[in-house]
Amino acid sequence: MDGRLELIINSLPALLKGTIITIQLTVLILIFGLILGLILAFGETYGNKLIKKLTAFYGKVIRSIPELVLLLLVFYGLPNLGLRIRPFNAAVLGLGIRASAYMAQIFRGTFKSVSSDQITAAYSIGMGKYKTFFYVIFPQAIRSFIPPFANEYAIILKDTSLAYAIGVAELLRQGQYIIAVEYDPLTIFLMIALIYFVLTFGVTRLLKLLEFKLKIPGIGAESR
Repeated sequence: MDGRLELIINSLPALLKGTIITIQLTVLILIFGLILGLILAFGETYGNKLIKKLTAFYGKVIRSIPELVLLLLVFYGLPNLGLRIRPFNAAVLGLGIRASAYMAQIFRGTFKSVSSDQITAAYSIGMGKYKTFFYVIFPQAIRSFIPPFANEYAIILKDTSLAYAIGVAELLRQGQYIIAVEYDPLTIFLMIALIYFVLTFGVTRLLKLLEFKLKIPGIGAESR
């Protein structure tokens, strides 16, 4: 027992170092996915016929490819095009592309959730398509966006472990380094699982509180 406790204490610095990399990956992937996903959702919802078809096709293709395969395609494919890319950046790009396809569907669903009566009312007072979107649709869509975004955050956080496959020293890889030396996989994997749980539960709980804070009475978060 004393030896296991000593292993836990000695392993913490390396695992925390990997946790920082995992958090950095998660934040950058979320930013990439949010920005590109919003653009895709806007194009698929309000674009012309060609843009709608292109954005819908992009989403279907990306969502049909497993995350690991997409990550490896980016990591090994870009150098063949003459573009050298660090493993960390490849992970952000590959998993960010995947995130954008799912974020686009979340955004699109929240856009559609806004009552058509409100949109008609906005048009009736002289607001154009873009003003209606930014002043009527988008503010309400953000409120209903929070619950599915919390789920997507948890998925992205856990998907960062796939970066292990291309050499990124995130949480899982740091754990594997320790296991290779100490050979106590159960203890190390339990520590890794606990860190993932804290990161997942903590942030999703904060997002739940934010959802409750921003709710409109009778709409969105359930009353407590």
